[in-house]
Amino acid sequence: MNNFFKGLLFSAALLGTMNTQAQSLNDWAKKANQVVNGGTKGGTKGASGTNLSNNEIIAGLKEALNVGTRNASSKLSLPNGYLGNQIIKILMPPEARKIETALRSVGMGNVVDKAITSMNRAAEDAATQSVPIFVNAITSMSIQDGLSILRGGNGAATNFLKAKTTGALTTAFRPVINNSLQKVGATKYWADMVNIYNRLPTVNQKMNPDLAGYVTERALNGLFVTISDEENKIRNNPGARISDILKKVFGGTK
Repeated sequence: MNNFFKGLLFSAALLGTMNTQAQSLNDWAKKANQVVNGGTKGGTKGASGTNLSNNEIIAGLKEALNVGTRNASSKLSLPNGYLGNQIIKILMPPEARKIETALRSVGMGNVVDKAITSMNRAAEDAATQSVPIFVNAITSMSIQDGLSILRGGNGAATNFLKAKTTGALTTAFRPVINNSLQKVGATKYWADMVNIYNRLPTVNQKMNPDLAGYVTERALNGLFVTISDEENKIRNNPGARISDILKKVFGGTK
């Protein structure tokens, strides 16, 4: 699961340092602490220098994640959204690398390629359908959750997401991936590949890795990585702040 949680790179967009034109989130965290403890009557200041209430801070975080998720899902659901991106492309599972090596060595690399393509097509097909599950999980954060993320320092957002959403997202995402695998013929290509491998005379141990579980993990990983990119745009590019709350919370000083 290490690779999966590396996919949660968008946490860095919430916890990393702001660009030179924006106030650091560490400063936000200190001010958020003051708000929670009653030390700041005027509220927390946003990157634009405007006083922000706790509700506005959380609204800004939720809006950023909503926008990032919508943009990410739109990109990932396009043909080659996964397959054409070398960072998030779904390759053979580690436990199935023996299958890939063996089949390519006997001139049957096309069977492996079809399986890889179909896994990525399944993830692309599932992207749009499954994003609302992700959005609901993230936007359900309470004010206290959000302020805890701001106060928590490095790793706080990752820990929050790991504790609050990973199990629910995986459980909800897997049936969608299962349907998509059937829809694009991935299960057939996978079965063909595994059956051919298992019939090779040199094979001592038959294999049948969990296709749906693996594709679910990698599809979610790709979603998080892409949302990270979108989150960084909102943080660093004024043109990506498409709503008033995003401009207020993430707006830079002139």
